[in-house]
Amino acid sequence: MNFHKRIVIIEDDAELRGCYRLIIGSVDRYHFVNAYENCEEAFPHLHKDKPDIILMDINLFSGISGIEGVKYIKSKYPHIEVVMISVHDDAEMVFEALRAGASGYITKSSNYLELIQSLDELVKGGAPMSSKIARLVISNFHSNPNSPLSEREKDVLKLISEGKSYTQIADQLFISKETSKTHIKNIYSKLEVNSKSEAIEMAKSKKYI
Repeated sequence: MNFHKRIVIIEDDAELRGCYRLIIGSVDRYHFVNAYENCEEAFPHLHKDKPDIILMDINLFSGISGIEGVKYIKSKYPHIEVVMISVHDDAEMVFEALRAGASGYITKSSNYLELIQSLDELVKGGAPMSSKIARLVISNFHSNPNSPLSEREKDVLKLISEGKSYTQIADQLFISKETSKTHIKNIYSKLEVNSKSEAIEMAKSKKYI
């Protein structure tokens, strides 16, 4: 393996930034370029940092979110591979990042070997992710492309089918409780149903979710 990839880190946890810097710096085939606390700090420097890979926290506490950050990076620098860093195996959130253009994800609990293996897999053309996320990707391909529901409405309906409350849906999708209710009203209208059970039954029978 003689590749020499430049890596930038966007992570608001200073201790974790330091750990990743040490790990990446200890492997000859990767070159640590810079680390930033948030997207606002990182974006003005990307043109001179010239990263091949960006490791980015999906749950940045302030400013631009990890998912919005991916969209920006891929729109300006489509050649950069973005790998999300997530605390948990939060399937819906990571999948949203993949839809936004991320190339894979690693959990914050990944050890030295797992991190390097994920980077190696990415460089070889793979997409490092868990089986849970991979199943979500496959199920999305199996869904009906003619669904009247938006991607966000599908997300909401999937969570309803899992028995989540308005509050839980709002928390998981980072939207307000009122917004989650509005999505549900729109789902009822589009599917021409009057209850959660009817909406779930119809959406599953027509493979909308």
